[in-house]
Amino acid sequence: MTDPATLQALRTAATEAAVHTIEIGTPDTQGHLRGKRVPVVRFFETVATSGVNVADAIFVFDMQNDLPDNAFINMDSGYLDCCLMPRLETARFLGHRPGYGLLFADALTPAGELHPLAPRTVLRRQIERCNALGMDPVVATELEFFLCTPDWQPVQNHIQYSSLTDAMNIETVLAEMRQALAAAGIEVESSNAEYGPGQFEINTGHADAMTAADNTVLFKSIVKQVAVQHGLRATFMPKPWAEQSGNGMHVHTSLVRDGVNLFADAGHEPNATMRHWLGGLLEHAAALSLLGMPNGNAPKRIAPYTFAPTHICWGLDNRTVLARCMVEPQAASNRVEFRSAGADANPHLMIAGLLAAGADGVERGVEPIPMSAGDMYTNPGAHTPIPTTLGDTIAAFEGSALADLMGEMFSQSFVSIANGELALAAEHAPEADAVNDWERARFLEHC
Repeated sequence: MTDPATLQALRTAATEAAVHTIEIGTPDTQGHLRGKRVPVVRFFETVATSGVNVADAIFVFDMQNDLPDNAFINMDSGYLDCCLMPRLETARFLGHRPGYGLLFADALTPAGELHPLAPRTVLRRQIERCNALGMDPVVATELEFFLCTPDWQPVQNHIQYSSLTDAMNIETVLAEMRQALAAAGIEVESSNAEYGPGQFEINTGHADAMTAADNTVLFKSIVKQVAVQHGLRATFMPKPWAEQSGNGMHVHTSLVRDGVNLFADAGHEPNATMRHWLGGLLEHAAALSLLGMPNGNAPKRIAPYTFAPTHICWGLDNRTVLARCMVEPQAASNRVEFRSAGADANPHLMIAGLLAAGADGVERGVEPIPMSAGDMYTNPGAHTPIPTTLGDTIAAFEGSALADLMGEMFSQSFVSIANGELALAAEHAPEADAVNDWERARFLEHC
């Protein structure tokens, strides 16, 4: 039920902000924000309490809105409506588009139940699993992106990592991105030029798992929109150019109970809870690769000396490992950074997979493999390589313990979408180490 006092407070805030349109949004399976725009008057009269309908086809779309074969949503099922029910606590107003407000929504089936294939539902189930173990997951994401001209050429042809002198014309665009993100209620920590020509990163603050996932989807939407407002384009495609760095999504996780970080009472190495969480992440890392690399382009980012991990290993402050553990004695900021996902990955699904894996590790007391130190590109030892083809990521996920933890219906549906991508990649982009024009046409604009 919608709380009348909360609804009235939102109505007052919308009036004061001169809002004329409310967007009701939810992430599709690709992590694209979809929904409806409604006049503000209609929102408060009906939509706030009854929601809006959208076709459940959004949960089986591929990156270009084609519909690969799916056992659950198809022509025989009729592509049913699902109801997007707005969550009032997610409301925010958009500074880069004055007059617009946005609320995230849960997708409901015609029976009024949470839609089992909706990414917010998949994530909610794993948050509930963590909660049942007495843990509240806290998450932050870091995403890299390329800023490009309208014909998809990088705005720079050189690298100046974290320069405060170079390209001040681009800083004007990034400043507006930071301001737009902050106006939308996303905590902005910093931004910097990354290790690719025209590649950038804007770091945002941590939050509860659902808010962090919602914020990440909105982050990508805002970055793209502000780029267009400046006559540019932004892409989160994981590997646009074979010879340059790729775009990653690093996901930081920790666990809280009664406001206290359960990883905080460590010395200079992870404590027991952090070790078991880490153990679960590493045990399920191969299967997690499909959630983080769900198409033929994404695994091409996994290559030596690119600051993307290549093997299933962990360490402390080491950017050549898969799981980077930030550990200081009695520090509330202690966390695990998981570094393999591409920036195009659906954050709700990637975070859900990490929570499922980590919670499994805590529940079973899984101990991690021995810690790695030094250059894990040159000396990976006997550590298992991270899958570097879509076929391998599918094989690692399908029938795995992680797939069981994520739910049979979701896992079967997700694999069917990935199999559609696999067939397209085999036909149009068969070279494992190359990135061709077909891939760029398919992913640059849509990631």
